[in-house]
Amino acid sequence: MAEQLVSSWSDGKTLPESYILPPETRPGETVVPTSNSLPVIDLGKTQGFDRKETIQKIIEASQKFGFFQVINHGVPRKVCDDANGAFKEFFELPLEEKSKFYSLDLSKKCILYTSNVDYDKEEIHNWRDSLRLECTPLEDCIKSWPEKPAHYRVSGTDYLGHSLVHNPSVYLCCTQFLGLVES
Repeated sequence: MAEQLVSSWSDGKTLPESYILPPETRPGETVVPTSNSLPVIDLGKTQGFDRKETIQKIIEASQKFGFFQVINHGVPRKVCDDANGAFKEFFELPLEEKSKFYSLDLSKKCILYTSNVDYDKEEIHNWRDSLRLECTPLEDCIKSWPEKPAHYRVSGTDYLGHSLVHNPSVYLCCTQFLGLVES
């Protein structure tokens, strides 16, 4: 079924009907709230007196926009660049190499799929190939991650370590807000 991968057949010039939204469902007429700036969450302020204010900003941004930009997150630029480079290189690999990971089996720790995992049930598909990696426990999950490009596992692990292990601020703020942890 790897022939469903957009990267296996797309010439970038034609679009199959199953990827085109009917005119009546297109978002062109939808009123979307506008803002002069994206919500910005400063994770450097998740300690001490600023913690409650930061949690409130995360809540407000999530409710109003559904996303936010994070600054002072503690992940070095080089780590981000290396991880992004490795992820991009994975999607540039030959189809034969990427296809090894194609699956709709959500019990697998690493799957590559097109659109969404319920592709066969969708009427309209999203124009994307996605790689889903489970990350915990890392020592078990990493064995199922791609070995190519050669630095994929190292870059992914380094990024994960910095974003979750060294600075779990967003995660902790959200779980605290949801009442899953007390402090």
